[in-house]
Amino acid sequence: MRPEVFMDLPIRDKVKVLYEKGTFVVAIRYYGYKINLYLMQNYYVEVFYNHKQDCIEKIELFNPRHTRLKFYADQIKISLPAGI
Repeated sequence: MRPEVFMDLPIRDKVKVLYEKGTFVVAIRYYGYKINLYLMQNYYVEVFYNHKQDCIEKIELFNPRHTRLKFYADQIKISLPAGI
C-alpha cells in the first residue's frame, strides 16, 4: 500500500492495516505519548498513544527530518531513502 493511500484511510482502518501488514520496530516515550514505530513496505509510520486518555490520538508518516529521529536512532538503525 502506497503511503498516500494509507494516509487517506480512517484511523480505524490504519490500525487494522498496521496490525495485519506492518512490522513493529520500536516504541519511544515523547512528551506524554508512547509512539510506536512501524515499518510498512518501504516507509515508516508512527502511532501516537496518549496514556492519560487511553487512546490513539494520531497515526502519521514518520518524518526523518523531525527531532524524534534521535530517539529512534539511539535504539535502532533506520534505513532512509536516498537523498534524505
